[in-house]
Amino acid sequence: MNMKTAGVLDEQYWMERYRNGDERALSYFFDLHYRSLCYFAGRLLQDDEEAKDIVSGCFVKLWKSDREVETAQNIKAFLYISCRNACFNHLKQLGTRSRIQTEYYEQLAKEDDEVLYKIVRSEVLGILAREIDLLPEKCKEVFRLIYFEHKKTDEIALELNTNEKSVRYYKAKSIELLKSAMLKKGLSEGLYLAILLFLDRR
Repeated sequence: MNMKTAGVLDEQYWMERYRNGDERALSYFFDLHYRSLCYFAGRLLQDDEEAKDIVSGCFVKLWKSDREVETAQNIKAFLYISCRNACFNHLKQLGTRSRIQTEYYEQLAKEDDEVLYKIVRSEVLGILAREIDLLPEKCKEVFRLIYFEHKKTDEIALELNTNEKSVRYYKAKSIELLKSAMLKKGLSEGLYLAILLFLDRR
């Protein structure tokens, strides 16, 4: 059994537990989507604490629903649509929006394709951030210097007091570990390809 198949089977297991009212399934989906949902809501609200409150409310709403959903993708869609609508309602109640909020609001309100794009983008960032934190220390350090601080191999070697061969090893190892983690989660092909493009662009 390959890692992707294992991820899909794991997803099916938790879907069955969710339909049977097992609270551990709610914890599973919470861990899977909470961070990216907070990023999604935070971008719109420009208020991280309010975003967390709204996202938590979306999971409560999910658990109180009839749970007659067929796939984990349906759960994800439910959460994002609920989150989007709750953010819209909150902004409407406030009566005022910043320019950035207005632009983001209008973009999300245009059509479903825009929402899906934002979902993919926020998931990529959320999943990557979570998995990067789990990398071995040296891999994490090298990965951040390359992909977030945009430093070259020789610069990193000098900064870490090591050689370029070691830097290249840690880079390759971190990408290998991240790709494996993505596949284990049974991500959709589209999202997986987006992550690969991000990781392989350098």
